[in-house]
Amino acid sequence: MPGLTFVFVGKMRERYYIDAFEEYYKRLGAFTKPELREIAEERLPEQPSEKEISQALGREAGEILKAVPRGAYTVALCVEGRAMSSEELALAIEGKPKLCFIVGGSFGLDESVKRRADLRLSMSKMTFPHHLARVMLAEQVYRAFTIMNGGRYHK
Repeated sequence: MPGLTFVFVGKMRERYYIDAFEEYYKRLGAFTKPELREIAEERLPEQPSEKEISQALGREAGEILKAVPRGAYTVALCVEGRAMSSEELALAIEGKPKLCFIVGGSFGLDESVKRRADLRLSMSKMTFPHHLARVMLAEQVYRAFTIMNGGRYHK
């Protein structure tokens, strides 16, 4: 049974996102024992400068990298990442003993986190709220596990 860790920046507050994420998190229990690690999002002024954003992302990066399990195959969600089908994602993570998926906060991820990642993954060229991206990611990871295990969820 592979290890699975989600590292997320910020805390979800909207009940509808929490409920949706928890449903897929629960379903993943059939294949693995998932773990959730939430990193505090740095507070920024209403109109932050590029420098303030960069410094905040750098501070978050240190906490993110500490939360990544040693030896884990790491997937960072980022807009410039590779778009993949569900089947391609399943192939990319199949056979990995430890997996770690990272979703940044509203300003994304520091370049150091992206460089550390084994795979940079893009959900789409569209922009989504980062909390919705968590739900979408959990669903796709669940779908990938069902594909790898010959389940009927994926059509």
